[in-house]
Amino acid sequence: MIRPFLHTLPNGLRVVCVEMPHLHSVELSVYLKVGGRNDPPGREGLSHFLEHILFRGTADFGSSLALEAAFEAIGGAPNAATDTESTCYYSRIHPEHVGRGMEIFASMILRPLLEGIEIEKKIIAEEAREDLNEQGQEINPDTIVSRLLWPRHPLGMPTIGTLESIAAIERSDLEQHLRNYYVPSAAVLTVSGPVNSHEIFAAALETFGAWQGGAPPATRLVDVQQLPRRPQVRCVQDSDSQMSLQIAFLGLARDDSRFMALRFLRRILAGGGSSRLYLRLREELGIIYSVEGAIGAYDETGCLAFDLSTAPETLIQAVESTLEELLKISRTMVPAVELERVRHSYIFDLDYSRDSAYEMGGRYGWGELMAVVKSIEEDQAEARGVTSALLLEVARSLFAPENLRLVAVGPWKRGMKKKLRELVDRYAERF
Repeated sequence: MIRPFLHTLPNGLRVVCVEMPHLHSVELSVYLKVGGRNDPPGREGLSHFLEHILFRGTADFGSSLALEAAFEAIGGAPNAATDTESTCYYSRIHPEHVGRGMEIFASMILRPLLEGIEIEKKIIAEEAREDLNEQGQEINPDTIVSRLLWPRHPLGMPTIGTLESIAAIERSDLEQHLRNYYVPSAAVLTVSGPVNSHEIFAAALETFGAWQGGAPPATRLVDVQQLPRRPQVRCVQDSDSQMSLQIAFLGLARDDSRFMALRFLRRILAGGGSSRLYLRLREELGIIYSVEGAIGAYDETGCLAFDLSTAPETLIQAVESTLEELLKISRTMVPAVELERVRHSYIFDLDYSRDSAYEMGGRYGWGELMAVVKSIEEDQAEARGVTSALLLEVARSLFAPENLRLVAVGPWKRGMKKKLRELVDRYAERF
């Protein structure tokens, strides 16, 4: 049986231990509530940059190679990720060496050298260039859509930053960001696997007990009432052979009571081989290889986005068919058979997650960081309560034309932009 335990150290660090005695490896992670939205103006990408720099050596492990070797010696493979609102450092660890894993992560967070900055600038700049075309224009649909959803706000900026902001980062910026946001009160240490909670809490106190720091700066929230309330279309020229299309809608905040219904809508529309957009666009029309649906959810806002690629000559057909499916689900209740199939699939996926120390660590660790902790049983109970009437209500609100942001990137042909805008206008008239 999986049992999560929470203990708060005297310095404010929350320690989450998820006991999973049936497993043979441990997932160790440190979550910090800092991401792209916390980057200062002109230093976009700072949170992501700091995450990279922490792997370049510490007072105890003088280089990236020394850190990698230390993790490898205990069965680890360290990694990290920075998103809009959080940063996570994580590694699989052998159960006999969890304490040592904590020591290495503590060294990275508390005693980094902050060296190799110029080399790291080159590396991250190369990563950023992947999202630019030959003219230096942004071609990543995620970033372009974010700018349309949350203009003039950090949520609309790329987490990686821009070439200009990356080049402007200095050591003093990294030091200040570390002091401001790498504080125990805004962090969660998570251990999931075949471990004992009392031993984990004792080891955490020993390795992280000296970590000090005050409350992080307040996050600048989006004024949701001031967001643009009209459909928007953006077309970007690129020399690729296909058109990359994203159709997104301004969505729900992370703690919205309708969030489970949003998860169901994503699965119904773009959740796999039996989803509506997959069946229509691939199986019936043959104009895509795959379609993905993704939910973005933040403290005060969110979005639901659908991504696909198609040939330039079938772009208009793909947009028209997608918008038609969105109109359908906003007008007609989801049939009981389809709802039950999606419900069972979701509930079973929750059961399968019990086999993953990584997923359990995320559920209880990241969930604790974001104040949205729910057990599997609670999620399953909520899923059983989703009705077709609720889905219709949420779809009507979510897919309203004023929430629509459409971005297409690729080799444009004459007249395509005009046709796209006409499709969006027609969608708005028919909704």
